[in-house]
Amino acid sequence: MTVRADVDADVDAAAGPPSTPAASPAPRATIASLRTACLRKGIVDPRQFLASCRLVIVAGKGGVGKTTVTATIARAAVACGRSVLIAEVEGKSGLASMFGQPPFGYGEVTLFEQGGCPILARTITPDHALAEYLDDHGLRRISGRLIRSGALDVVATAAPGIDDILVLGKVKQLERLRATDVLLLDAPAAGHAITFLTAARGLLDAVRVGPINAQARDVIELLTDPARCQVVLVSLPEETPVNELVDTAYALEDKVGVALGPVVVNGVLPAVPGLDSAIAGAGTTGPAVEAAEFRRARLALQHEQIARLADALPLPQIHLPQLFTSAIGLAELELLADAFTTPVHT
Repeated sequence: MTVRADVDADVDAAAGPPSTPAASPAPRATIASLRTACLRKGIVDPRQFLASCRLVIVAGKGGVGKTTVTATIARAAVACGRSVLIAEVEGKSGLASMFGQPPFGYGEVTLFEQGGCPILARTITPDHALAEYLDDHGLRRISGRLIRSGALDVVATAAPGIDDILVLGKVKQLERLRATDVLLLDAPAAGHAITFLTAARGLLDAVRVGPINAQARDVIELLTDPARCQVVLVSLPEETPVNELVDTAYALEDKVGVALGPVVVNGVLPAVPGLDSAIAGAGTTGPAVEAAEFRRARLALQHEQIARLADALPLPQIHLPQLFTSAIGLAELELLADAFTTPVHT
């Protein structure tokens, strides 16, 4: 199936400029301020999170497995009886190969299905989003020439954030359509993700009236409504990714006002029972002892960074295991999805 957005209502609402510029919407509170909130003791069921909002934005530092986590959440959602549409904005991920499918483009494709619940996927690019918008409004001839001429690049340079608002505007339309239960956005890497998600607020300051202002306002309303949108941040149990995740979390709260869902710690090594006693009984040298010492050091570092992340952010953590494989496929996604939906004790 192909999802096409009907944006007539949006344009009609924005057709007449208001007599005076409207004030920029203030960010709504997230689960509470990250600086003052405390994580309550209890059990968190990730399956409830999958039913708590329609748009889930997955973000994290490059190399932490953000796209793998996106695929994992999609696989977990369909296992819980919820249909999924994945929107990919960078166009170079290996998402399709994880489901054994060829690369996809702007057109919507089916990656997987279980019990009548599909995982659909598509890319969203500024050029295609603009062309589709113009096509829907009877400007097909203009759209082709505009894209081929590279005019969008000129506009994006003159008005920073316009390309991001085109993508986010398309995401907003898909969320409003409710064609699937869950809309997953595989966002840019953490640094660009902040710029990407703050584009709408920046455009509100630059463009005070008209359709662009209305589009930016609608995007902000989506991002700041916890019932419609939440962000899942991804990290590895290592110092630099944890530092960047914490910085990103506070930046998203301060600059965007978006609600934060559980934090996913990817690539967690399983504990090895009896490791210390095995090292003690194996002597002082040899490859086996060196390997065991290395594993013990990695486990200690992992424990330290996970604890530091918990101290810095009052958010539930979902731990996904390290998989010792060169490629992620359907079997691996099923294992990760099972881990994702395991209740978390906080």
